[in-house]
Amino acid sequence: MKKITKKSPNNGWMVIILFAVMSFMSTNLSAGNFFRRLDSLMTVRYYKSKIDTNYVVRPQSKWTLKARYNLSGNQINTEGREMGTHFKSEIKSNFKSTFSFGATYRGFSLSLALNPARLRGENRDYEINLNSYGKSFGWDFIYQNAQNFKGWYDQDGKSRLDLPSDKLSVITFNLNFYYAFNNKKFSYPAAFSQSYIQRRSAGSFLLAASGMHQRANYKWEETVKLLMTNIGIGAGYAYNFVPGKGWLLHISALPTFIVYSHTSARLNDVKVPLHYDFPEVIITGRGAIVHQIKKVFYGLSMVYNFTNIGSEETLTVHNQKWRLRAFFGIRL
Repeated sequence: MKKITKKSPNNGWMVIILFAVMSFMSTNLSAGNFFRRLDSLMTVRYYKSKIDTNYVVRPQSKWTLKARYNLSGNQINTEGREMGTHFKSEIKSNFKSTFSFGATYRGFSLSLALNPARLRGENRDYEINLNSYGKSFGWDFIYQNAQNFKGWYDQDGKSRLDLPSDKLSVITFNLNFYYAFNNKKFSYPAAFSQSYIQRRSAGSFLLAASGMHQRANYKWEETVKLLMTNIGIGAGYAYNFVPGKGWLLHISALPTFIVYSHTSARLNDVKVPLHYDFPEVIITGRGAIVHQIKKVFYGLSMVYNFTNIGSEETLTVHNQKWRLRAFFGIRL
């Protein structure tokens, strides 16, 4: 009688399948261990700050989701004398508005900003705002390329001339730093990034450094070119006022005196002197209102930059740059 044998499966394919399954499981376990380890390191870093928890605490949530609306503007005023004639001018850029959405995990943030007017092709200006508000150190960086200015020019208060909006282009860099002495009880981030929570009122003296670089070109009946670089150092004060549970009001001023200045101005290829006139300053002011209800928070913040250089006997230039921000966030 013929013997019937059962055909055994291909051992090679079984080994390959088993190896693939084990590799997949090992990869998943390795990735899981990696992210758990990373989360542990970030958590330790997040809570290791030396702070007085009677005044300042870290939020317990891992994630913070935030939506922001930004509105900003710029104004340049000049005043001086040319050939015995007193002149003044004032120009303002169009307001710029952006919407941004961001996520923060244990102090690390990523955000996306949109400018509706620019997307519609209605505004050629663009602006970059970067900032970092730490417990002890912090900084603001602003880059602006603006070409939509409107304003006027006046001679001896008799003949005011409206300036066309497409004749002036200005590129501006603003940079400022701070160091907070009372960083265990006072928190800049509580007001501006909400990565800390201020529980009780506290203030701090600050050290500050500021810098501004600007290039302006005006072409119409006359050609005016202005180039200036200024660096200032100084000190200021900031205060976080907590009037009640969940509320925070912030105000601060950082005046810096210009210690380095390189400025040149030309009118129709004729150099216009810009003499140092004490005090020449760069001032940064900030304010904020924050309200928190459980895991939801919202509020307003503002940053204002003012620069004054030159002398009214020849030419003085006042620069004003401001940004207003409304925000709404939730902690998860």
